[in-house]
Amino acid sequence: MTNSHILVHEFTYLEPRTVDEAVALLHEHGDRAKLLAGGTDLLVQLKIERLKPDVVIAIHKLPGLKGIVRADGETRLGALTTIRTIRDDRGISQDYPALAEACRAFSTTQVQMMGTVGGNLCNGSPASDSAPALIAFGAEAELIGPSGVRRVPVEDFFVGPGKTVLGRGELLTSVILPAPRPGTGSAFLKVSRVAADIAKANAAVTLVRDGDRIADCRLVYGSVAPRPMRARRAEALLIGQRFSPELVARVAQAAAQEIAPIDDVRSTAGYRRQVVAAMTQDGLNQAWAGENTNSVLHTAYSVPVLRSLLSLSKGGVEGLRTAYSSAGARYPQSANRQSPMANRQSQIANRSTPCSDIIDTPATGAPVTLRPDEKRRITLTVNGVKQTLWVAPNDLLLNVLREDLELTGAKYGCGIGECSACTVQLNGKPTLSCLVLAVAADGSEVVTVEGLQAPDGTLDPLQEAFLDHAAYQCGFCTPGMLMTAKTLLAEVAQPTEDDVRDYLKGNLCRCTGYASIIRAVMSATEREV
Repeated sequence: MTNSHILVHEFTYLEPRTVDEAVALLHEHGDRAKLLAGGTDLLVQLKIERLKPDVVIAIHKLPGLKGIVRADGETRLGALTTIRTIRDDRGISQDYPALAEACRAFSTTQVQMMGTVGGNLCNGSPASDSAPALIAFGAEAELIGPSGVRRVPVEDFFVGPGKTVLGRGELLTSVILPAPRPGTGSAFLKVSRVAADIAKANAAVTLVRDGDRIADCRLVYGSVAPRPMRARRAEALLIGQRFSPELVARVAQAAAQEIAPIDDVRSTAGYRRQVVAAMTQDGLNQAWAGENTNSVLHTAYSVPVLRSLLSLSKGGVEGLRTAYSSAGARYPQSANRQSPMANRQSQIANRSTPCSDIIDTPATGAPVTLRPDEKRRITLTVNGVKQTLWVAPNDLLLNVLREDLELTGAKYGCGIGECSACTVQLNGKPTLSCLVLAVAADGSEVVTVEGLQAPDGTLDPLQEAFLDHAAYQCGFCTPGMLMTAKTLLAEVAQPTEDDVRDYLKGNLCRCTGYASIIRAVMSATEREV
């Protein structure tokens, strides 16, 4: 049985310093290699030994691939831009609200901080949260490979479960969103077992208003087919029509018939059809009202009950079957845009100021090569103290902290990023240390729960609040809770209870004492100096 506390599989770790180097390595190693960006999926697959690559190519430090840039009528998301950055960007919320909502519904705070938009797409998951929203806004993926640069509509980027159009040596560098048309409204909705879970089904809706008529629209769904899909037949029923409750109800049923769901561990095909009908109805109403009132009314559902679902008749969407299209295995690619990578980076650099707070500093030094039988010296600043350590390619940051530095506050929990007991602050962000390769963290600043107290032993106000409100309980999950909540308080001086619940939604309490934890975090705001 797999031990998720360690990474058994051995591999060669490569860390290129330029995009050209990364492309060359991908082309050289082909299917023997896997890319490492945020690591929230790859590290899990490596731990459970579902993937056993000979080579891991870490691209998280590549220059030019982080941030949000607007120019020439487009919004460009660097492939290494984190989900959290997109979620919090004001321009995204204003121009592409369904995308912002998709990012809000995305897993846990830690995964949002670590995960990248490029990684989420390149996993090829039919349940991707970002993909339906990107497709709904007509986004394109920009790829670079040995033959140059090309753009592919995100709609055509997915081939099947876990498969994309990426060829040998190709790397996703950015996602490009066209400017929304005047009168555009949008909505994103998601149904999952718990708040921080993969979707049972999700939906993104965009429509363009022309008076009381629908000039254009897109209905896109995830986790209901082998890849994120548009319901084109349902869309056709809307275009050119006057918006009405009767039309919305008819289209909702049509969308439920058009999807191709399956039974799996998360849900059943029948339930997914009912949910899609409900989400379509709610999404269309919200997108229409959102444009009309110029307000954000876009809701991300995370509970398996939708209000529209209550009004569906029992037989409304039952017994419907839609076969997977045999023509859907391959998709035509958009015309290649051949231009040198250097020119593309120069164009980005000369554009308007990035609309994100990502600091994308150029990489320095030589590329890193670390073979399975070798160790590399890395430097970490841990709780303000510079530490020099020797690590192997498959050493995890959590293990280095606990075993080499004897900082045992961060706990071994699930080992796959689902409980957040291992949370530490990595470069100021709450991070799942069980899903970080130590060698990839070289040069980083790490704060563990041991670093919260003052040098004289005085506890942090947040720690005092946990004691006063009995929020520590058994104590196993407390360090992860503290490190996550500490970051929240640094970001939001006076968080609401909803802020606290959302921020801590990925931190599982084995004693189920969430009420006292929330009270402690709320009271800590009064103690902070």
